[in-house]
Amino acid sequence: MSSIDPTAAKRATDAVPSIPCDAEGPVFREPWEAQAFAMTLALHERKLFTWPEWAQTLGAEIKRAQAAGDPDTGETYYRHWLAALERIVAEKGVTDAATLSRYVHAWDHAADRTPHGQPIELKPEDFR
Repeated sequence: MSSIDPTAAKRATDAVPSIPCDAEGPVFREPWEAQAFAMTLALHERKLFTWPEWAQTLGAEIKRAQAAGDPDTGETYYRHWLAALERIVAEKGVTDAATLSRYVHAWDHAADRTPHGQPIELKPEDFR
């Protein structure tokens, strides 16, 4: 959690009590989970949404996933978090579904060509 502002993280965990935490704060199983969390904190700090709006959006994504058969074991929490993040930025007009899809496909392409253990970098050809 070193790149995440601990004060902002504390505000988030107070406002959204379902965030997985230990005694030191939020816990993440993969680096992308911490990155999604940090992006959410940054967008909240920029007043894109309130924590109650975020909690409502995240809750709706979790319910949608459960209705589709997600076993809700906690292992998919940040997948729902990311879906909520994509949804809220689209709803707020920051981007649209087509742009998000374009980046998902570009990221997949970049990941496919990147050797294991190396940082994934998007390049213009990833968007073709």
